[in-house]
Amino acid sequence: MTDAQDLEQIIRTAIPLSDAMQFSIDQLDLDKILVSAPLEPNVNIHGTGFAGSIYAVAVLSGWALCRHIMETLGMDGDLVVAKAEIAYRAPITSALECSCRVGTEARENFIEGFKQFGKGKLVLEVEVGDRPHAILRASYIALSPKASV
Repeated sequence: MTDAQDLEQIIRTAIPLSDAMQFSIDQLDLDKILVSAPLEPNVNIHGTGFAGSIYAVAVLSGWALCRHIMETLGMDGDLVVAKAEIAYRAPITSALECSCRVGTEARENFIEGFKQFGKGKLVLEVEVGDRPHAILRASYIALSPKASV
């Protein structure tokens, strides 16, 4: 099982942008993740959070939660983002803070699809900021090496 620090290091090594954004996993378990990145390296010309950074940190938050579920439950396979859409609702003037939860039923369906068909899908909603300032809705697909696409 990978803990938050190990998973953060894996992401920072594999995705150099995450290191530049100073992506950090603050809390991680099977049903929740909290992620942050400081405003300074993710700022736009207005002094608020850059939309691209907000999107990237939010997508990585959901990806990290899915990867954690997969590793914890022995789901050996690839994980990709199939679709993601974000709604920006208010400017972010402090650290980019993302939270994401997955319900038991959604997680079980993800696992079952992977086990039965070699392809599990998990749709997650990631909130950025406390209002929330932005909401990302993304579909993550886990593919078994044995699955046909």
